[in-house]
Amino acid sequence: MTPPSPLAASGIVALGGAIGSVLRYQAGRTITLLLGPAAVTAFPWATLTVNVVGSLAMGALAGFLARHGTGGEQWRLFVGIGVLGGFTTFSSFSLETMMLIERGQPSLALTYVAVSMLAGLVALYLGLVAMRVAG
Repeated sequence: MTPPSPLAASGIVALGGAIGSVLRYQAGRTITLLLGPAAVTAFPWATLTVNVVGSLAMGALAGFLARHGTGGEQWRLFVGIGVLGGFTTFSSFSLETMMLIERGQPSLALTYVAVSMLAGLVALYLGLVAMRVAG
């Protein structure tokens, strides 16, 4: 099967992303309804849930595409990048980390995890400080 053009691929990703974003929003609402506002304020249950579910789905997708590769590019774009990207980017992070481990590069995987976490937290902090200073 011919890979989609860049424009078609962007459309596939956009459609999946819209679906994933709505699923993420509804998951947060549902978890808040189930656990109550106090519980979800005390601990980020919704984010934890979507990150774990998204990682599970990304693993299932990667395993499926590895086994049944034909036509997989459209599914990778729609589900992997689009739906799961809109649902959570943590699923991509998990997949990339596991791919490094499976390629026999556990040190690089650990470096990726550490740098991603530290850089993300520092960047968020700097963004907060910049907005506080800007007043």
